Amino acid sequence: FVPPVAEVYPDGFATTVHVAGLTETLEGERRPGHFDGVATVVLKLFNAVQPDIAFFGRKDAQQAAVISRLVRDLDLPVEVDVRPTVRDADGLALSSRNAYLSPPERERALALPRALRAAERAAADGLAPREALAAARAELAAAGVEPVYLEAVSAQTLRPADDFFAQDVLVALAARVGRARLIDNVLVPAGDRRPEHGRQALECNA
Repeated sequence: FVPPVAEVYPDGFATTVHVAGLTETLEGERRPGHFDGVATVVLKLFNAVQPDIAFFGRKDAQQAAVISRLVRDLDLPVEVDVRPTVRDADGLALSSRNAYLSPPERERALALPRALRAAERAAADGLAPREALAAARAELAAAGVEPVYLEAVSAQTLRPADDFFAQDVLVALAARVGRARLIDNVLVPAGDRRPEHGRQALECNA
């Protein structure tokens, strides 16, 4: 099902769908209006196709969050299934933009998954998001990669996260390597990763 543009957006088309709260940060902050277009066209496709289930990739985590909220808020009869990011053998997330990378640039781009793994390890060690981001930033700097953004946010609200144990946290990253603007992320599930003495102190003070 590949409808022509004129069928999706006929002459006089004037309606746009805006999902507030999830579209003003990360990619939305750098690409104003982008997710309005995403929400509008996905809603039109859902209405046209009437699917039972729709699959989205976690690499585009913000897009998946926007569509999930759209479905929830508008009571759409479709299940949104967010699938894990697919990666090449070297760890780089699959993307059509990878074709723009020269071999040396691809080596530099591998700093993105390394940075996310560093953040994930820091979270597992009980460190705070700011420390996890510092570990990720160090991996990027070692490869000469400057992030467009690198943030730890609530996976539900996309607002900055203060810790890793109260909620699922998305560590999201965008960076430009050569001509390619790449995005990637890692989801850190909620869990009490504080050191034992920290938990005991909290329990004693409760």
